Amino acid sequence: KTIKKSKIEKDRLIVICVLAFFTIFFWWAFEQAGGSMTVFAKDYTNRVLEGNGALIFKIFNTTLTVIPMLIITWVLKLLFKQTFEDFSVSNIILGIGFVIIWALVIWMLVREFNSEVTEVPASWYGILNSFYIIALAPYLSKLWESKYNPTAPIKFAIGLILLGLGFGILSYGSMGIPLAAKSASVSMIFLILAYLFHTLGELFISPVGLSYISQLAPARLLSLMFGVWYFSNFIANTAAGITGSYIDPIVESQGMSKFFLIFTIIPLVAGVILVFMNKWLLKLMHGIR
Repeated sequence: KTIKKSKIEKDRLIVICVLAFFTIFFWWAFEQAGGSMTVFAKDYTNRVLEGNGALIFKIFNTTLTVIPMLIITWVLKLLFKQTFEDFSVSNIILGIGFVIIWALVIWMLVREFNSEVTEVPASWYGILNSFYIIALAPYLSKLWESKYNPTAPIKFAIGLILLGLGFGILSYGSMGIPLAAKSASVSMIFLILAYLFHTLGELFISPVGLSYISQLAPARLLSLMFGVWYFSNFIANTAAGITGSYIDPIVESQGMSKFFLIFTIIPLVAGVILVFMNKWLLKLMHGIR
């Protein structure tokens, strides 16, 4: 019985290491959002909007800004009710600070609505990730609870494939950019769709990764396995920074489309490999899906 238990633990640890290894490819590509994708948004994307396009952006941006602020205001109101008697000075300072933030938000939105031409900041596209998470997470959580809930390896595979497809969209959108070009005016729809696919991929991997570790790892090794998982994230982020730093020489010699094609092919290949490894990994998981 002890030998059987030891073999099960060993098999499950192998699964953790395999999933952690493939996670490196996901975060290596995903973390381009803070680097090369922002460069693409700043220098190669047409961010100037006029007419109906500008109005739609202003309404959408206002919604994304005001709704979270209202939620935070409501939470602070509940907090004040519970803590004002004991921490009145701190609450007053916090309240004044939040009123100032509201004033800045209103000023920003009024200025935005009064401008005839709207230029979307390059950093704005980053908030799409948060928006997509809030909008899509409830639907995926229902999928996890249904009979269509994929196995752990398939979830990771889908996440990698979706990420690769997102970069494929950017690669396709960049095909018209000349070699060594320092600027261009690619439609922003490519970035919007890319962030959609990237966020969908993230939802298939990020929320469930630690959950599977807690299920697969024996109690005495749980902290160590969490460390292995985060170490894989460290490797991925380091590799992402190094790879992203080569954007200029790659764009000059091969073009922007080829640069994004790197982040298309590798996650897609990794995802397909995981699909073929699904049955073997399930066998090693011994009943955990």
